[in-house]
Amino acid sequence: MFTAADPGRTRLRISLRAVLGIGLAVTLCAATGLPLSASITGGLAALLALFTVADPTVRGQAVTTALLPAVGLPVLALASALHGLPLLRDAAWLAVVFAGVYARRWGPRGHALGIFAFMMFFTAQFLHAVPAALPRLTAAVLPALATTAAVRFGLWCVERRTPPPAAPAPPDGRGLARHTTRQAFQASAACAFATVVGELLSQERWYWAVGAAWWIFVNTASRGETLVRGFRRVFGTVTGLVAGLLVAVPLHGAPAPTAALVAVCVFGIFYSAPLSYSWMMFFVTVMAGLLYGLLGVLHPGLLGLRLAETGVGALGAALAVALVLPVTTHAVTDHWVRRALHAVHACTAAASRRLAGDAAADPASCAAELEAALGRVRTALAPLVHPLSPLRARGERARTVLALLDSCVRETRGLADVAAHPDASHDARLTAACARVETAVEALVGAVPDRAVPAPAAAPGHHPAAEAALTHLHGLERALSALSAPLTAPTALRRARA
Repeated sequence: MFTAADPGRTRLRISLRAVLGIGLAVTLCAATGLPLSASITGGLAALLALFTVADPTVRGQAVTTALLPAVGLPVLALASALHGLPLLRDAAWLAVVFAGVYARRWGPRGHALGIFAFMMFFTAQFLHAVPAALPRLTAAVLPALATTAAVRFGLWCVERRTPPPAAPAPPDGRGLARHTTRQAFQASAACAFATVVGELLSQERWYWAVGAAWWIFVNTASRGETLVRGFRRVFGTVTGLVAGLLVAVPLHGAPAPTAALVAVCVFGIFYSAPLSYSWMMFFVTVMAGLLYGLLGVLHPGLLGLRLAETGVGALGAALAVALVLPVTTHAVTDHWVRRALHAVHACTAAASRRLAGDAAADPASCAAELEAALGRVRTALAPLVHPLSPLRARGERARTVLALLDSCVRETRGLADVAAHPDASHDARLTAACARVETAVEALVGAVPDRAVPAPAAAPGHHPAAEAALTHLHGLERALSALSAPLTAPTALRRARA
């Protein structure tokens, strides 16, 4: 994980910024005389603000961050008010779960606000918050969010230097065909199961099961993705508990070393999240153990209970995605593969226009969309390529598809770079090559809109930039031709049901 490529050191900068922002938020809470529980709440709010807000523009991120307290504080107040009323508390939390997942239909902003609302309810359970504690918790959340906003949008605005790539929207429909609606019902069913069984295991720490079930549904789109994520959550939790026994328990909540290790965990959470859910959960679990140590309630039995509750949450998620409005891996994979191929077509058409002299054509944005779509294809195919998957033949086909789409990404990126070259110029051979690429895409996905318009006048000579462009176009042709077999064979991925 720590040796993975980090172009522009973006992950490193974001992780260091998170440590700075959260550290300043907690320091501010402590400096104002707030108790430890309130400082922990402020730190969690700061972490969530930096971790979940992912609008495509800096302005959008600022708006979403400003909306967090408007959504989170009423939920925190509701959870505190229902502390002594278990049945109403559980019903209210399930309503928050449903609304939080349903809100994902409104894109990154709805996603972030839904997570923040859920975690404010979770925080109230974690701290056993009562109405009398609400003023202190509110006094921690507001300055913590203000501090992280000042760091993110003023002191250290990573996004201004490295704007996030354009990400295609998830597949959607109407009514129960809409993915967010189906997942809202699934998550609610999973959390209901986790609530009932979790309370049978522990009347004090039952909420860990609900938290595990909820987070398994974050950033998943199919039954197979959710099952794999559940496995990775349990694995990360197990390894984190082992580390907690070796590190957190012996510390006995000593403030200075605990604070230092929490900072390391925060860095690890942000640095590993884009690469490995298991590693992220490892750091989350160790951090939770350290926080329990600060609160003076950490012991080996508590860590064992955490594992049991996590298993309950994972089981609830597995049952929900299998029995409640299931979404197959095939349906999601097919959508994202099509989006990737459409992006190949769009990049080729834009590059052709750019080489023909159209300065407004932008193949780079299409290449960025292709990379984002490939990321979603990887996530969707994770169940088939997982080492424990019994579907070996389909797994091999999935790996073939991923390898060929990787080739498409490399070639479109190279094509976009060539097209952006100031000396690039049109060559008569480019029109034919672009047409062949478009035909290959249409053979795989059907008619594609916005077919490239041939240049009115093609230069008869050969140009260095055109030679490089032709090399990338020929590479695209080969990759698209090879994709035909795994995508169109009768027993290929389209028949996979994971």
